[in-house]
Amino acid sequence: MDRPVIFYTYPSCTSCRKTKEWLKKNGVPYIERHLFKNPPTPKELKSMFEMTTMGTDELLSKRSHTFKSLDINLDELTLTQLFDLINEEPRLLRRPIITYGDHLIVGYNKEALETLLA
Repeated sequence: MDRPVIFYTYPSCTSCRKTKEWLKKNGVPYIERHLFKNPPTPKELKSMFEMTTMGTDELLSKRSHTFKSLDINLDELTLTQLFDLINEEPRLLRRPIITYGDHLIVGYNKEALETLLA
């Protein structure tokens, strides 16, 4: 692996705990980042969005109370505005998020996690 595994997590998130347990059990070294205390930078967000196959649908929790309460149209936002919004409201992001090299894993996905072992 050419770049470290970065694990964006939130402690009370069940999927985050399952993912962390999987990483530890399989001896995958990672850098843990608390999603709300140390959210991704705009540069990191840009990189994440470049790695998605489904864009905002893959990274944003559009059914969350936080998202619905904002009453926004994502299509009307520039990337800079979107990244600023996520930085202000990191709860908009689905979790956990794992990045490594040019790969992205969102949520607890055992099959995708196994690619970390290759």
